[in-house]
Amino acid sequence: MKAIRRFTVRPVLPDPLRPLSDLARNLRWSWHAETRDLFQSVSPEGWAGAGGDPVRLLGSVRPARLAELAGDRRFLRRLTAAADDLDDYLTGDRWYQEQADGLPAAVAYFSPEFGITAALPQYSGGLGILAGDHLKAASDLGVPLIGVGLLYRHGYFRQTLSRDGWQQEHYPVLDPNELPLTQLKEADGTPAQVSLALPGGKALRARILLAQVGRVPLLLLDSDVEENELGERGVTDRLYGGGSEHRLLQEMLLGIGGVRAVRTYCRLTGHPEPEVFHTNEGHAGFLGLERIAELCADGLDFDSALEAVRGGTVFTTHTPVPAGIDRFDRELVGRHFGPDAELPGIEVQRVLALGMETYPGGEPNLFNMAVMGLRLAQRANGVSLLHGQVSRNMFAGLWPGFDAEEVPITSVTNGVHAPTWVAPEVLRLGVRQIGVQRAEDALSVGRSERWDAVADIPDQEVWELRRTLREQLVLEVRERLRASWRQRGAGDAELGWIDGVLDPDVLTIGFARRVPSYKRLTLMLRDRDRLMELLLHPERPVQIVVAGKAHPADDGGKRLVQELVRFADDPRVRHRIVFLPDYGMAMAQKLYPGCDIWLNNPLRPLEACGTSGMKAALNGCLNLSVLDGWWDEWFQPDFGWAIPTADGSGTDPDRRDDIEAAALYDLLEQRITPRFYERGRAGLPDRWIEMVRQTLSLLGPKVLAGRMVREYVDRLYAPAARAHRALTPDTARDLAEWKARVRAAWPGVSVDHVETTATTATAELGGTVGLRVRVGLGELGPDDVEVQAVSGRVDAEDRITDATVVPLKPAGTPDLEGRLLYEGPLSLDRTGPYGYTVRILPTHPLLSSAAELGLVTVPSEEVVEGAGMVLR
Repeated sequence: MKAIRRFTVRPVLPDPLRPLSDLARNLRWSWHAETRDLFQSVSPEGWAGAGGDPVRLLGSVRPARLAELAGDRRFLRRLTAAADDLDDYLTGDRWYQEQADGLPAAVAYFSPEFGITAALPQYSGGLGILAGDHLKAASDLGVPLIGVGLLYRHGYFRQTLSRDGWQQEHYPVLDPNELPLTQLKEADGTPAQVSLALPGGKALRARILLAQVGRVPLLLLDSDVEENELGERGVTDRLYGGGSEHRLLQEMLLGIGGVRAVRTYCRLTGHPEPEVFHTNEGHAGFLGLERIAELCADGLDFDSALEAVRGGTVFTTHTPVPAGIDRFDRELVGRHFGPDAELPGIEVQRVLALGMETYPGGEPNLFNMAVMGLRLAQRANGVSLLHGQVSRNMFAGLWPGFDAEEVPITSVTNGVHAPTWVAPEVLRLGVRQIGVQRAEDALSVGRSERWDAVADIPDQEVWELRRTLREQLVLEVRERLRASWRQRGAGDAELGWIDGVLDPDVLTIGFARRVPSYKRLTLMLRDRDRLMELLLHPERPVQIVVAGKAHPADDGGKRLVQELVRFADDPRVRHRIVFLPDYGMAMAQKLYPGCDIWLNNPLRPLEACGTSGMKAALNGCLNLSVLDGWWDEWFQPDFGWAIPTADGSGTDPDRRDDIEAAALYDLLEQRITPRFYERGRAGLPDRWIEMVRQTLSLLGPKVLAGRMVREYVDRLYAPAARAHRALTPDTARDLAEWKARVRAAWPGVSVDHVETTATTATAELGGTVGLRVRVGLGELGPDDVEVQAVSGRVDAEDRITDATVVPLKPAGTPDLEGRLLYEGPLSLDRTGPYGYTVRILPTHPLLSSAAELGLVTVPSEEVVEGAGMVLR
């Protein structure tokens, strides 16, 4: 008979073993090898059966075994040492506490998904893994972060394959009682909840569950509570599931409910209130509206509250294409706000105005979550240097009149949490070389001097490590492949061939990621005969391990998966190429270390960052990638290969794929496989080992999440905290009034006359040209504006490139018509065609950039005609 409900009956731990519960409930175990080793020693079989999850392990250990351990003095000494180490980690000063005063007292970090560990499956792909790594690195550095997300009862889907290779989705129900979570409770012991008002007098309630990620609390909101009606209970059912209204309610709960959860957590625990709110993608953008509503309830008007909220908000975009952004019908959003729904104190039109695409090329009836995120945040960033550039172009319409490079979106290149992704064998080699503490510092804080010791590791040790990791991957692949084929309906008698799949001495290529079309899962299949020759080469064969999930609604992605699976099923090559279903963190942690080459071939520039290659690099795996995302920024021939791209505007997609696939095959045939298989005098692939060494020593410190979080602190969190403190209610009111006055008066701002002291159309390098500009400011004063000269080399259409901006100074008093004279020198610091223009911008000490208001005045055509020349 089948049970109608399941739950776990936990044993009562004997007093000497009580610290095991604290160790299991703090997710630091997921990146702390000694703690995992301790749990494994409790019951090696139980540890394997629990999938490396200590909470599940403790729920399955027999009382007799617990009693035995309670009397085992050696085990108790290890337990005490682990508990003391955790206490020191949680309470001691770390990097953040050693910095100068002025950093934020706390930062709230919102994300729709978090990939902390396979034991808490609340992620779908790179966005969630990045958010999890951000929390872990913040914990290691001592950054006072509070994570905020949703608890999805089904998580993301589990993937299996049909007999003919078609992706099938399964949604196992997750029981919060079996997860490493605790329920946040009020002082009287009742569950802490947040509530949102819905149209028609209904409500959406959610309880607050807490996952402790080292020093960082992660608050997860769960709408599956008895107080909700059936529809509302299902709001947090699936990650990225459901229709538009379902997604809107999820994002309202995340943003608005998330702020309320943070307030509740701080009230109950005494944790400092966040001074900075960081929204990871647009899904959590409504958090800014809730904070505006809080300030309005304290007596501030909407515009002043908006300025106060913007100052302390950071927005990170991960999307390189408009289609990747959540957009909702304006009527749907409007229905969920206002007097009969949520945030009744804010006019619905003010809410809608924050997200509407009111710029050329926008859809005026759609509410865009990323646009709202940018309008509600004074600081924004992309996640690699190239992605920052792509984002500035994509959102340039929000700052009309400014060149894309001046759009106020910077970039902080993603990083990965090394203690999570570095194989224990790699870590042990580092510990032998530089000691435990220095190795831990190298992985958490970074900085290159801690990685220089890699140069001293003997070639033989490096090569033996690489082979060990490859051998472990081969065994893992065979086990997973056998399980997959059983799920596809094969019997054991059909599967004898799996024992010969992959070879620990063959060059191994990994490719694992989500399967949208732009990531081009099947580019490697473009010329199947050529791929077969590579796989089956008699002297220099390659083998490929592939994994990835297509979104449940993406039949195109599922067809790509099926195409790859059918090729890998071919008896001629199935020992050399495999597809592993159900890609997730547990698989990834085995896959990255065991590969020699990490392959990435997206359509450039559609990969925002692509952190999987970073995780591979930390294990000595070399990257083979299109110059996109982080690889565009840090590629060097010392530690990998760049696949040439055919991204000219005249190249049709099929031809582009043909060209880039051919380039991929050429690199493998002519440069990569010869280098892997060639042997030096000691019988080792000396040049390959040197590339591994360079990957670890040069790339290692760059790709760390510790480096990333330090950049966020220095470049975004600290300035946002200063802005938050500066924008008191009175200051915010003054700034809002100034902005309103400037916007109203801006049509009266003009450049009326421009003249130079140059007398010819040529000039000498190192000289200067005097510039005199007469401007009209209408109702504004000189303190409200900055008049600038913009100069630099010009292209064939007289567009200024690589511009230099110089403020001009007011000279004298207004003329009879009220116009002001501004003067300044132009330094001729480069040769060739050279040009200049002038412009007027608003200026205020509390603006984060000159482009913040999107207002700029440049000379009219009549003024340009009399302004002099372009110098050639």
